This record gives sequence, C-alpha cells and structure tokens, in this order.
Amino acid sequence: MAQTLDWIDWIVLALTLSFIVGYGTWKTRNQKSAQDYIKGGNTTQWWTIGLSVMATQASAITFLSTTGQAYSDGMGFVQFYFGLPIAMVVICLVFIPIYHRLKVYTAYEFLENRFDLKTRTLTAILFLIQRGLAAGITIFAPAIILSVVLGWNIITLNIIIGLLVIIYTVSGGTKAVTVTQKQQMFVIFAGMLAALFIVIDLIPKEVAFIDAINIAGATDRMEILDFSFDLENRYTVWSGLIGGTFLALSYFGTDQSQVQRYLSGRSIKEMQMGLLFNGLLKVPMQFFILLVGIMVFVFYQFNKAPLNFIDASTETVLNSEFASEYKQLQKEQDVLFTQKKATSLLLAKEKNKSLVLELRRLDSIEKSNRLHSKFLIKSAVDEEYKANYQKKKEQLVSMTPGTSSYEATKKALEDLYLDAARDTQTNDRDYIFITFILNHLPKGLIGLLLAVILSAAMSSTASEINALATITSMDLYGRNQKEEKDEDHMVRVTKWFTLAWGLVAILIACFANLAENLIQLVNIIGSIFYGNVLGIFLLAFFFKSIKGHAVFNAAILTQIIVVIGWWFDWMPYLWLNLFGCILVILIAVLLQNTVSKNTPQLEG
Repeated sequence: MAQTLDWIDWIVLALTLSFIVGYGTWKTRNQKSAQDYIKGGNTTQWWTIGLSVMATQASAITFLSTTGQAYSDGMGFVQFYFGLPIAMVVICLVFIPIYHRLKVYTAYEFLENRFDLKTRTLTAILFLIQRGLAAGITIFAPAIILSVVLGWNIITLNIIIGLLVIIYTVSGGTKAVTVTQKQQMFVIFAGMLAALFIVIDLIPKEVAFIDAINIAGATDRMEILDFSFDLENRYTVWSGLIGGTFLALSYFGTDQSQVQRYLSGRSIKEMQMGLLFNGLLKVPMQFFILLVGIMVFVFYQFNKAPLNFIDASTETVLNSEFASEYKQLQKEQDVLFTQKKATSLLLAKEKNKSLVLELRRLDSIEKSNRLHSKFLIKSAVDEEYKANYQKKKEQLVSMTPGTSSYEATKKALEDLYLDAARDTQTNDRDYIFITFILNHLPKGLIGLLLAVILSAAMSSTASEINALATITSMDLYGRNQKEEKDEDHMVRVTKWFTLAWGLVAILIACFANLAENLIQLVNIIGSIFYGNVLGIFLLAFFFKSIKGHAVFNAAILTQIIVVIGWWFDWMPYLWLNLFGCILVILIAVLLQNTVSKNTPQLEG
C-alpha cells in the first residue's frame, strides 16, 4: 500500500532540497566566462574535488540498490570497487598531468591534439550516448521506487527531480554542481549514518552488534572475498581488481562527468589529492552502505518481511487465479519466520554449528519461496509467460529423466524462473531499503532519508547533464564552427545545451524500464562503452606510432563487437571493460601496421 508522509517529513524533505537548490543557484550566480562556467574558475580545493567525485558516482541507485544487493546476496558486491584505488593512482600519474599541461576543457580535446578531429568527435559521441542514457536512469531510479511506495505519479516525480537539477546547473555550471554536491554529501552521510544506528537499535536488545554480524554470516552474507576464477560469478576479487580497474580508469579518466570535477581544481596537486581522497574513501563508503543492507537483513530476521517488497505486485497476484497458491506461500513464510526468529535468538546466545546450519537451511527455503512468489506474480501479469511455462512443464513430465532432451527442458524451466526473478514487477531488491525506511524509521528521519535518495539523484544527474552540455558545446558545436565564438556566446550556448540535456534526461526517465538491479544496469551501460574509450586514450598515451585513421576504424569495429558480445552474453559485463580496451588496441595496431602502411600518405 502507498505510504502517507507525516507533516514533519514533508518539512524536512522540502527544506533540505530547497536549501541545496537555492544555495547552489545563489552561490554561483553571474558566471560570465567559459573558464568559470565550465571549469569552475579553477578554484576548487582537493577535499571539495574528492566529495564532488564521490557525489557524482553515488547516485540514488547506490543507496537503494546496493542495500538491496547486500540484503539479498551479501557483502560480495564490495569486490566490484577493489580496482578503484589502483585506477586513482594511475589517473593521478598519467591522465591529470597531460590534461593540466594542455589546459583542456574536455578530455576529448586531447584526442584531437594526438590523433584527429574525427577521433575526438567519435569518442565524444560515444560518451554522449552512454552518459545520456545513464542520466535518464539516475532520475528514473528513485522516481519509479518512490512512485510505488508513496503512490506519487512517476512522470511527475521525473519532472520534479529533473527540473530541480536544471535550475541550479543551468544557472551556475560546473561550480554550482561542485558547491551543491558538498551539501548533498553531508545530507547523504548524515542520513545513512542515522539509518545504521536506528536499524541496529531496532534489533532486539539481547542481540549485540557482533551477534547480528554472526547471524548474517550464518547465511553466507558476510562472505566478502571470492578468489574463484568462475566467469559465471559477476563479483570476485579478480573481476574487481582487473575488470573494476579498467572500468574505473575509463569512468574517472575519460568520462567527462568525472573529468570535469577535477579539472576545476586550482592546481595539479589539488586535482591529484582530490582523486586520491576518493580512492581511499570509496571502498569503505561502499562497505558501509552494504553493511546497512546487512543490518536491514538481520532486522527482518526478527520482524516479519513481506514475501515480495513491491506492494502493487502483491495486490496483482492476490487478485488473480494464483491467489490461493500465493496465500499458501505467505502462510509458509509466517511459519518460516517463527523458526528463523527462534533460531537467530539462540544463535545470538550460543555459537553452535548446528544452529548455523539450521539458519542457513531456513534462509535457503525462504529464497526458494521468494523465487516461487516472483514466478506467480510474473504468471499473474503475463498470460504468454504462464502458457509457456505450462507447456514446458507438460513436456518435462512426458520425458525420460536423464536424457539430453529432459535436461534441456529442465534447464528451460529453470531459466523461466530466473526470468521471473528479473522481471520489473517481481524484482524487489531496489524496494527493500525504502520499504524499511517508510515502515520502521521515526518521523522526521523518514524525510531526511528521502532527501538522501533525492539528493543523490540530483548530484549525479547534475554532473551528467553538466558534462553532456560541455561536450556538446565544446567538442561538437564549438569545434565545428567556422569562426571562433567569444566566451559570452559559448556560455550562453552551454546553458542552452544544459537545459536541452536536462529535458532529454527527463524524457529518457519517463520511458525507462527497470533491469534486474538498477546499479547493475548503470554499470552495464558503462561497460559497453568504457573499455573502447579507455583503449583509445591508452593508444594516445603509450602508442606514439598509431595514427588517427587506424584508431578511428578500430574504435568503430570494437564497439560493434562489444555490443554483439554483450547481446549474446559472452562474459560478465565487468570483463567487457578489459575486453573492449584490449580489442581496440589490438585492432588499431593491426590496422596501422597493415592497412595504413600500404596506403599512400598525402602531403600538405
């Protein structure tokens, strides 16, 4: 059922967001020069750069999806960030000195200096595609969830979030984004810290914090490190260190939404210190957010959790022909909850291996019940899916167990179950934390946590549309003008592009759709493009003999191959970063040493 906010929550939410928008607009008014509007006047201090870089990456998806990820699968997701500190060091040593020496407004200016205009333009367009999509998702993520749990109209929410961002970003440019992100990060840290203390306090008094950790550990949710080389496993130490490093190198080193944050630094030292600050703090921050999700999981060992956290989906299935089957599952969950609560309380008092095994068994049953509930919801809303499932089930009954056809049909049935788990109307991971906030946090704090979610959405979106406008005005519009335009003209044009990209982001948000997990969706979009872009930059930095024509053709071929590889699911998405990076380098070297060498070069 949709929730109604108390008046105190409305006041906290409205005052927080109004202060951020108003302060950012007032503080950065009258930005006249391109240097001020696009690079913030190069006055930003290192700690502000670090917070701005973190705020750009920490969207609402981070807090809604990461906590849900921890609740469902545990702490293993933190491995995704293991490569980030390595990437920060490399960017400080290689990327920043070059950007600073050339005094570029965008990362892609460097590519024209090194290669040619068409390579700069292609790379800028690749950025615009992936970051434009991501900007819409960062608005859509909190909007879709808040619309479900609060009963607000999703289109209205998309427009409100987008317009709030547009107001101060158009007004003050890069400096407005940086200034407001400091306030937003304060709200985010305060809200998440409060949430952690509250959820720990809500756990029964006889269960100490270390006991709560042990309860989560009994269900394998405290397993942080996975050293396996299983490519079917998305998050391992190796995928984090290798794939994560390449993703972070691409994102922080070549994505204008991040590059623009540290290009505003007052000196090369300030830029480097800001990124190192982010590198040192980011992994602990993600660990902390995941820990909040873990504590919410422990809380629900002692407090009854819904079978599915999306109330609208539950209502749908309870009004369908599957209602009796779903109600039976709910009864089983009630019994299961009583057993889990008793076992968890005993485990808090005595560290008994048999209790650990029992809690693990109960958790496995609950996961199975939740998967079954998702299948029922999917069947209730999709007649074609239900018919397909029944057909496969009837085929399986008529087959001989152990035969290849039997195993293939059994696998097809399992895939249908997994498909149900990923469906928009059944996948409830992104709703877990917000449901906990609305149902169990005290008045006033609910408003603060909603402000956290909306602040995070605004900070990421502001950086994205600021960067999109900069790339459009500097790399495409400005660079292709026959006559050089004055700074006043470029500032006006950039403001119009900021407005346009803000409206595009709102439009994408209005037509967006949920994936298996929102934070994965954003990272998947990035991984499709980032490896290719990083490879282009590495060619520019370290392969002095490679020319623009070879790089341009290699980039196009690589992007086609990576998209095909993603479509046919050749590998986990994190590895696409490494794959795309290596592939564009290999193709460029091959083209330069074969085709280009055999092509006559024109003089003049």
